[in-house]
Amino acid sequence: MAIDQALLETADVPSIRFYRWDHPALSFGYFGRYGDVAHYAPEHDLVRRWTGGGIVFHGDDLTYSIIIPDSAELFAASSKSIYSAIHSALRDALVKNGEHAELASVAGVADAGTAVGDRGYKDACFANPVQADVLVNGRKVAGAAQRWTRAGLLHQGTIQLATGRVRVAAATGHVDLGEDFEMRFAQQLSDKITMHNLDQDIVDRAQTVAAQKYGSDVWLRKR
Repeated sequence: MAIDQALLETADVPSIRFYRWDHPALSFGYFGRYGDVAHYAPEHDLVRRWTGGGIVFHGDDLTYSIIIPDSAELFAASSKSIYSAIHSALRDALVKNGEHAELASVAGVADAGTAVGDRGYKDACFANPVQADVLVNGRKVAGAAQRWTRAGLLHQGTIQLATGRVRVAAATGHVDLGEDFEMRFAQQLSDKITMHNLDQDIVDRAQTVAAQKYGSDVWLRKR
């Protein structure tokens, strides 16, 4: 979470970052109530996200963040259109791996782009699809939330993974991403990709942010 914020503060070009979890964890949206997740603490690390949305269980998932700086042309687009564009790319990457993936388009579901900041906020638990979430065999496998600031847009998403092919996607709502999914997803977003390691300045800033914000009880229990 702190690295994502540090990247947003300093970004000058759009970027995507992928990461996994080495033990069970739970993240919940900026406006979420700590009391709703406190009982999970004995078995999960808890963190309040800077973005909106509902409760997300981490462990068997692939998490990613997309940073769009305010200088990028895409920053002028709406939350809905950016949310849909990113999930369209994710859907296409899954289809290339043989998954029956599509975007949610259901009457009565919440608007896409569960956002916090100047463009508003709508709560959305991961268990329920919002417009333009990614479905596989009719079940939600990927959702996301956003944070808009003067520096740019932070889009945080998660993809629920199968732990092996013995798990049936249609029954579990999980997917097998296959080989090199991260690159396939990135290539659907842009035909110009450059790989970078995190600069030490970003790491140092993230450590400071983690200590002052995401790792503090004040932030965790603010609501």
